[in-house]
Amino acid sequence: MSTTPTSASTAAFARFLDVERQARAANSTEELAYCIVNDSQPLFGFRHAALIINGRVRAVTGVTQPAPHAPFVAFIERACTQLSSVDEKALAKCAVIEASQLDEQSRKDWQALSAPEALWSPLNDRQGNPFGAIWYAREQPWQSTDQVLAAQLSGAFSHAWLALEPQTTRWRRRQTRWKIAVPALLLLACLFIPVRQSVLAPAEVIPHQGRVVAAPLDGVIQSFTVLPNQSVRKGEVLVRFDSTTLKAQADVAERALNVAEAEHRASSQRAFQDADSKARLDFLAAQVAQKRAERDYANALLSRAEIRAERDGIAVFADATRWMGKPVRTGERLMELADPALTALRIELDVGDAIRLQQEAPITLFLDSDPLTPHAALLERIAYESEQTPAGNLAYRLDARFTDTPPRIGLRGTAKISGDYVPLAVYLFRRPLAVIRQAIGL
Repeated sequence: MSTTPTSASTAAFARFLDVERQARAANSTEELAYCIVNDSQPLFGFRHAALIINGRVRAVTGVTQPAPHAPFVAFIERACTQLSSVDEKALAKCAVIEASQLDEQSRKDWQALSAPEALWSPLNDRQGNPFGAIWYAREQPWQSTDQVLAAQLSGAFSHAWLALEPQTTRWRRRQTRWKIAVPALLLLACLFIPVRQSVLAPAEVIPHQGRVVAAPLDGVIQSFTVLPNQSVRKGEVLVRFDSTTLKAQADVAERALNVAEAEHRASSQRAFQDADSKARLDFLAAQVAQKRAERDYANALLSRAEIRAERDGIAVFADATRWMGKPVRTGERLMELADPALTALRIELDVGDAIRLQQEAPITLFLDSDPLTPHAALLERIAYESEQTPAGNLAYRLDARFTDTPPRIGLRGTAKISGDYVPLAVYLFRRPLAVIRQAIGL
């Protein structure tokens, strides 16, 4: 009488070990899935079983490859979704499924497509989170011993599955979606945060309303009598030209005038007796006027050999030595006379950095010599046409005025020009999009 239960338990245990051995010996997830839904049938006596991995049916008893849109497959996947929304904690434990846990349509499908008694046996990862489950269905009610045996077998199935297909659990799809969606929505919302668009450009402090000192004649510079940024007074000599040729020309013109005047006087005296001399008087008078004009012009050029300051200020130029002995043309810029109290800011904005700028847009200057001290300025003028800079780049010229104590004329630095408020996405992706557009030719 006592040997029959013992023999049945021994046979069940042997079948359990055999199924576990087959599961661990599987070489692929397909072999393991087939073992899970078919080889354990003698152990539990179920009519059918379904293997669900990450919310999708991967195997069904007696079916080589389940059709994704088959009614039974759709019912199992819908039931899994409803169970996860009702009680997520129950998904990690082996338990009998009650019809009350499903909606009315799922209960009708259960009656039509599956056996009346269903057992839920989860497949958990090493952290105890379910990544799949087995749906066992049979006609007889599930006993506690069946649940214990199914739970133990599920542990072996989980270990074998994770060895063949390592993965992080994605069973709680809704929770996972929200974990991804919330940061994504926050990031998307951050892209619409209005920020002030700004660009950086090289800048230089220049004189405001300065007086340009240009070469008054064609010649060779002899010397600069002032140093760069030296204070000068009105009438003070700034530049001297080599006057050797000019003095010679003035002397020759003076002598030519004296000769012309002497000829004119002699003809005037002979005119009373000589009709020819009287006829030449007009010609000689015109010649005297011409020579006098040449003399005056030569003296005027000689007087221009010294350039004098037309106003008080400071002499703004780079280096005097590079001008020494250099021939210059009339109108060539030599220096600038500036009032140190009247300064402006000149900015060279690269055409690739051109943004929408309003009149009196705020500008902050950081000098190369003192980068920690900002200087505030306001935009006054924007050039409509770009010009080539000494560096060979095309840039728009921007002029600005300082709103606080201006720095010294001639200092250079970097200007931060603030534009309109734009979404953060425009601020971040404006340059990359422009580069891509140029690369693809749009």
